[in-house]
Amino acid sequence: MTIVANEVEADLVCSFLRTQGILCNHRVTDMGAGGWDGVPNAGGAREVLVDPDDLERAREALASAELGEFSE
Repeated sequence: MTIVANEVEADLVCSFLRTQGILCNHRVTDMGAGGWDGVPNAGGAREVLVDPDDLERAREALASAELGEFSE
């Protein structure tokens, strides 16, 4: 559904989505591979995943959150 900068951000996004009743998970992605030129880092881009049936609702929830509008 989206790519975020690191695992901490992915955990925050998934935590928020779960409060909205949307199941969520994340995984490492190779987006930006080589950006650190071989320097090991604990972070890296993460892909946030939701069920295809929840995709639109998840996008709407995140858009509302970015605008400061939280649904219940």
